[in-house]
Amino acid sequence: MGPQEELWMIPPSQVVLSTDLMTKSCSSMTRFFPLAIMCVVLATACSLETPVEQDAPRKPNILWIVGENFKLDLGIYGAANVHTPNLDSLARNGVRYTRVFSTSPVCAPSRSAFFTGMYQTSTGTHHMRSHRDDEFRLPPGVRPLTHWLSNAGYTTANVSYIGDRQVGTGKLDLNFVNEGALYDTDDWSQLKDNEPFFAQINTPEAEYDIYDRKSAEKSRVPWVGEEWHPQIATEEHVTPPPYYPDHPIVRQEWARYLNSVSGMDVRVGWILAQLRADGLADDTIIVFFADNGRLEARGIHWAWDTGLHVPMIVYWPKNVPPPPNWEPGSVNDDVISLLDLTATTLWMAGMERPPLMQSRRFLGEGADPSRTYAFGARDRIDETVLRIRSVRGRKYHYLRNIVPQQGFPTLNRYKEKCFLVKPLMREMHAAGTLTGAAAELMEPLPYEQLYDTEADPHEIRNLAESDDARHRAALERMRAALDTWMVETGDLGEWPEPPEIVEPFVGEMHAWFGTPAWYSGPN
Repeated sequence: MGPQEELWMIPPSQVVLSTDLMTKSCSSMTRFFPLAIMCVVLATACSLETPVEQDAPRKPNILWIVGENFKLDLGIYGAANVHTPNLDSLARNGVRYTRVFSTSPVCAPSRSAFFTGMYQTSTGTHHMRSHRDDEFRLPPGVRPLTHWLSNAGYTTANVSYIGDRQVGTGKLDLNFVNEGALYDTDDWSQLKDNEPFFAQINTPEAEYDIYDRKSAEKSRVPWVGEEWHPQIATEEHVTPPPYYPDHPIVRQEWARYLNSVSGMDVRVGWILAQLRADGLADDTIIVFFADNGRLEARGIHWAWDTGLHVPMIVYWPKNVPPPPNWEPGSVNDDVISLLDLTATTLWMAGMERPPLMQSRRFLGEGADPSRTYAFGARDRIDETVLRIRSVRGRKYHYLRNIVPQQGFPTLNRYKEKCFLVKPLMREMHAAGTLTGAAAELMEPLPYEQLYDTEADPHEIRNLAESDDARHRAALERMRAALDTWMVETGDLGEWPEPPEIVEPFVGEMHAWFGTPAWYSGPN
């Protein structure tokens, strides 16, 4: 069986069942996107309307399969208690990336970044679900990815269904809404007659079933698809991380998450089978990745690896000339920001990166140098106002917690209602029965954290106060890298939102998820 054949050999019947900173020209970027930069961008934007053609006589199709809230929890990455044959096969026939980090640990800011190629903290899209009902526009010269691709002759699609099977949600969740239509269609059946195409499918997993907005009424908010997900993981056989207590609720929730991984892979199988059935498989580049880290209490919303470290797999079809040194089945361990997917996707389409785009290209001849660090940022999420910055290298991870006396116990109504582990830990902490890393998690976060992710993959031993010369040197390097990045990229998190912007989220989240009895503040 040849390497190109294996990807498509899973029978459809089985499928159904089963510091690196911007260039020096960016160094003057500030809160107001200076006039000089605007002029450079506007003067060159017109020249980018016509894409730069590559040697290939026809442009490839490009398919993004975007997983919702996943860390590297596929079988091909070594995860246990999951069944992911479709993504495992995709990786065996493509390239699997092991050090990809989102720019935010929550969906809307992360998506706003990789959909524009600009850090959310540079464009003013860094707060969760912001700018949904105002006149906000992206800065001059910053455009949605699909607008660039449309200029290159691509049909763009955001697909939810293939026939009567749901494969996606149609999710946008971008912190800009005034840029015009972002896609040409949501109809998969139109793609085969409208090549080249760029299609995006946002999988329903992993997420709690919250969008009926009736979560406050439920005793337990179910996971999307839990009624049919393959039951590979069970409470008796899973091993949750050591920052949680050993408790049945913890193990039950961990099993539900892992079964969501297996369920997501079933949907991926449907997508790949239809791609083959439509005769599109040999002409379509496939990119699988997650929008941010894992759906767990200490995962999304937090800037540890659990919130930022994401899987990525790139599959190259046989009818499209591959990049130099492309080796199917290989593993890439370079540090990559999820932001870099934007410029790389434009390159796949034969387009140059627009001037001042912060995204780097990680594929092809003339690709950008590998990153030393991937930067991440957490700002307001729902009603919860926190500011955290992250610098992730190959070995060390540095975090700066800028809002004092806050941390894992800080109120977020979505987290309190849906993530059963959080109220459990609050109760156990009050009773004095938490120990070790779980007990430490209930304390306010220190201003700085440093982790050796090779020796401490769960990030439970903070080395920021270590006297070890290696740790001190890493701390100083990463402090400086973050300070420089914040200035050169114009980190807008320095300016808090006014209270009248934040206050409505309190009422919205209370109506949606309720407010726990222990909380005595405003609802």
